[in-house]
Amino acid sequence: MDPAARSSAAPARPLDARLARRLVRPLEGTSARPNHLTTLRLVLGLVSAFCLAHASLVMANIGAFVFALSNFVDHTDGELARISGASSRFGHLYDLACDAIIHTLLFAALGYGLIHSDLGGWAPFMGLVAGVSVAFIFWLHMVMEDELGKAGAKLPSAGWFEIEDVLYLFPLVTICNVRESFLVLAFIGAPAFAIWLGWYFRLLRRRAVTRS
Repeated sequence: MDPAARSSAAPARPLDARLARRLVRPLEGTSARPNHLTTLRLVLGLVSAFCLAHASLVMANIGAFVFALSNFVDHTDGELARISGASSRFGHLYDLACDAIIHTLLFAALGYGLIHSDLGGWAPFMGLVAGVSVAFIFWLHMVMEDELGKAGAKLPSAGWFEIEDVLYLFPLVTICNVRESFLVLAFIGAPAFAIWLGWYFRLLRRRAVTRS
């Protein structure tokens, strides 16, 4: 392939999206709908938050792995919608609402589970701030895609992996028992990334206006 053709080629689709498409393809032509998978993702997310709200490290580990599974299932509804042509505005908003609920509850539950740690009463507050910030990030990215298109709103990635795929590493937080350190980093990092994304969105908007 010559350099020009290589540069114009479409970027590789994320690995989890590829796997999700293969898993949901047998559902094409059945009564299964994307919203069913979105609901499954929501249920898994709620189970994850319930487990993480416990101080027990065993429960936290279960919650972390269930969250990783929920995060993967989040890709299946979109893939089924593309395959079956069942995309809808309601489904898109339902998916977004589930993202907001799950990520807010995830971090809030993590903080609640650490209320008896060295962080004390600050832990639930820190978790809530981190969760709301992550939910805001997902919402803002959706707004960016609506205005600029998926290509225009693409965030940093590496090959088959996107920046959001770092969430799959969450089970390492509980396995290594570094929940307190992770919560502190999330409390600082999530709002900081939300602010950066807002600035980046404004920059992309200005570039779009300049080009037009």
